[in-house]
Amino acid sequence: MSGLRGLSRRAFLSVTGGTVVAAAVGGGVAVRSTGRETTAELLTSRARLPQPFRTSLPVPEVARPVSGAGGVDRYEIVQRVADREILPGTRTQVWGYDGQFPGPTIVGRSGREARVTVVNELPVPTSTHLHGGVTPPGSDGYPTDIVTPEGWRHQHAGAGKDHGGMHMPTDAWRTSVRAKEYVYPLDQHAATLWYHDHRMDFSAPQVWRGLAGFFLVRDDVEQALPLPGGERDIPLMICDRAFEEDGSFRYPSLDPSLKGKPGVEEPYMEGVMGDVTLVNGAPWPELEVDAARYRFRILNASNARRYRLKLEPGGPLVQVASDVGLLARPEELDTVTLAPAERAEVVVDFSRWRPGTAVTLVNTLAGGGIGDVMRFRVTRKVRDASRIPDRLADIESLSEARVAATRRFDFRMTAPSGSGHAWTINGHPFSTNRYLATPRLDTVERWRFTSDFHHPVHLHLAHFQVEARNGRPPAAHEHGWKDTVDVRPYETVDVLARFTGYRGRYMFHCHNLEHEDMAMMANFRVV
Repeated sequence: MSGLRGLSRRAFLSVTGGTVVAAAVGGGVAVRSTGRETTAELLTSRARLPQPFRTSLPVPEVARPVSGAGGVDRYEIVQRVADREILPGTRTQVWGYDGQFPGPTIVGRSGREARVTVVNELPVPTSTHLHGGVTPPGSDGYPTDIVTPEGWRHQHAGAGKDHGGMHMPTDAWRTSVRAKEYVYPLDQHAATLWYHDHRMDFSAPQVWRGLAGFFLVRDDVEQALPLPGGERDIPLMICDRAFEEDGSFRYPSLDPSLKGKPGVEEPYMEGVMGDVTLVNGAPWPELEVDAARYRFRILNASNARRYRLKLEPGGPLVQVASDVGLLARPEELDTVTLAPAERAEVVVDFSRWRPGTAVTLVNTLAGGGIGDVMRFRVTRKVRDASRIPDRLADIESLSEARVAATRRFDFRMTAPSGSGHAWTINGHPFSTNRYLATPRLDTVERWRFTSDFHHPVHLHLAHFQVEARNGRPPAAHEHGWKDTVDVRPYETVDVLARFTGYRGRYMFHCHNLEHEDMAMMANFRVV
C-alpha cells in the first residue's frame, strides 16, 4: 500500500504478438507473460535445501472450540512467535496462529455461528480476514481495523499524510488492544475457506511468516455426498518461501521489523516468489496413500506465484468444488490452475496405479525443483465405498436478466498526482474514505476487470460466477461460486457478483500480496 517510489528502473511494457514483455533498465526486474504465466525476480534461498519427498506431509490440527453454549462455537487462537523445523536440521521462527504454520483448521457448520477471539502476542499489529466468509463488516478484517500488542506505541504507517499517493487520515484506524472477537454467522454453503493476516501495508510479509490457516464450512448437502471423507479428506496449503542460511524465512522487506517503512526491495515489487515449495508447511513432502479415492482441498496461499497443477505420470484431477462451494457437477481435468488465494477441491483415484507407484503433483508453470509440489506413494489395495456422483449440488446460475448494474475496474500501475507510482484501481491508489461502488443489498452486478499484469482479484463479502474472459466462456476449473479470479495481462474478465448478507463497507483488491501492500485495493459500500 506504500507507493512504488523511485521507479527509474521500472519496467517498460510492450505488447507484440500477444506476448507482454517487461524489461527493467539496469537489471532490476524481468517479467514475461504469454497470457498463461508471468514470472518475476526469484528470491533464492541461502540455506542448503533438502532433497524433495524426504518429509512426510503434515496435516494441520483441527481447532477445538472452548465453548459450544447457546448454539455458538467459540474459539480462542493466539498469534505468537514459535520455532519450527521446516528445513531439516534448522529452526525457522514463524508467526503463527497458536504458533503453528499453517494455523489450526477451524471446522464450522453452515448456519451455526462461530466466534473466534484472536489474541495478539506478536510484536506488531494484525488484522484477521476470513477469506470467502459472508461476514459482518466489523469482523471482516479491514486492514486498518487492527489488533495491537500490549504496549504498542508506534505510529501507523502513512497516518495523517499522503502515503505513496493515497491519503491515510489519522481517524482511519480502529484499534483493539491485545484481542478481538470476530463474529462469523456462517450463513453460507459448505466450502473451503481460509483465514489470514490483512494488516495495512504489511499483509505480505506477515502471511509469509506464517499467518494463514484453513476454515472449513460443512453442510447437509455436502455430507450426504459419497465423496471421500475422514482421513481421505485432506487440506493442502501450497505456498512458496525462501530461507536464509540459518533457516529463517528470507523476505525482502525494506524494514524487517515491520514496524516502520513498508514495502519491498525494488526487484520484488512485481511480487515475491521463493524457491522452496511448501505444502502444509513442509518442503516437497510425500504422502503415503491407499489405492483409493482421496479428496484434496487445495489452496494457493502463495504471495504471488501461480500453479498449474498436474499429476505425473498422468491421470485426472476431478474437481468437485471451487472457492466457496460445490460445483453443480464434477469436472474431469488434466490440470487445475490456481492464482494466489484461489481454491479447488479435487478427487484423485489412486486405485488406477499399482501399489508401490510414485505419483508426483507438479506445477507446470515452473521449471526445475520449484516445479515439484509433492509426491504420493501408493501403498496397498483397500476397499473403498466412496464415489463421485454425476450431480453434486443445485447451483443457481446467474443470468443477464439479474444484472442491476455493470461496473468497470482497471487494475494498473499508474502515476497518481504527486510523486512515485502505485498499483491502482481505476487510477486510484487505496484510500479508506473513497468508494468505487455502492451496490444494493441482494442485487447482482456485472463487474468487469481489466489489467496490465497478472492480478488475482478478490471480493470481500460478495461471491460471484465468472461470466467471460475476453468475451469467451471461462475455463472449466472456474465454474461454480468464487471469491477470487485471476485477471491476466491485458485481459478483460466479467464476473456476476451477488451482494448478500450485510450492508456496510467492504473492499476488493489484488491478492498478489505485494500489490495489495502497495495500494491496489478499493472500497465498496453495500447499501
